[in-house]
Amino acid sequence: MKTNKIVFYTATGILTVIMLFSVFNYVTKYEMIAGFFEHFNYPTYLVYPLAMAKILGLVAVWGNFSNWLKEWAYAGFFFDTLLAFFAHYLTDGNGYSFALAALTATLVSYFFEKKVRNSSFS
Repeated sequence: MKTNKIVFYTATGILTVIMLFSVFNYVTKYEMIAGFFEHFNYPTYLVYPLAMAKILGLVAVWGNFSNWLKEWAYAGFFFDTLLAFFAHYLTDGNGYSFALAALTATLVSYFFEKKVRNSSFS
């Protein structure tokens, strides 16, 4: 059980750092990020709402509000990181390692969160 907690908190910490770095770039370097969105054929009006969604998702994952909300936050992170991975991979063929790390951290955090939650109720 202790190993599960260590893996969960490590993966969730990595996910948090990646998402906060992303939000920081979305807010402070809007023109650069908008250029990336245009390059990937994504609408640029999604930059600020996506930054806010990432912050709210982190609050839902770290907070103990409801399991339903946490599931939706993980789903949002999964789709965000999956789309980021394929956008980078298919358009550039490089630069996708950061998105792959975020996708991996999302999946590990999600599955180990379930193990930690289920073992704490036993």
